[in-house]
Amino acid sequence: MSDRTPPRGRPPGPQAPLTAAERMRRMRARRKAAGYRAVTRWQQAGAMPAVFSSHRLHEARSLAMHAAIARKIDREPALLEIARGNLHRWRQLDAHHPAPEWLKEWSALLKKSWAEIASLIVEPSERAARLRQSSPFAGLLSPLERKRIYEAFRT
Repeated sequence: MSDRTPPRGRPPGPQAPLTAAERMRRMRARRKAAGYRAVTRWQQAGAMPAVFSSHRLHEARSLAMHAAIARKIDREPALLEIARGNLHRWRQLDAHHPAPEWLKEWSALLKKSWAEIASLIVEPSERAARLRQSSPFAGLLSPLERKRIYEAFRT
């Protein structure tokens, strides 16, 4: 080691090293002097409350709507033809292109018994949630029925 190389470690001196608490106190004092404010609680940015837009909320609302649809078709099975008609109409709208997978899947499902269809549309599985996103049951609920469900899930 040469004479010009500074020694390693804490420089020698008469004072004892600072404790962690004292170092924190001094850091806080420096920040306070610089104009920083201590954050003691979480605060929402901006004056407006954040709008809650959760995908889970939409899935729950879709599940509730399909449960209402299932109850309605249980009372009046002829309404199932509206869903089949919707699928047929959607297939005709884009007849020049191959049918999307969800359309094929719904077509196959609507050929099954109502009990099997009903159990699927109210199932909380990922597959059922995916299928509900492209549901052929549009038009089965009245505007009042839809409004009640939407109001129940309003945030």
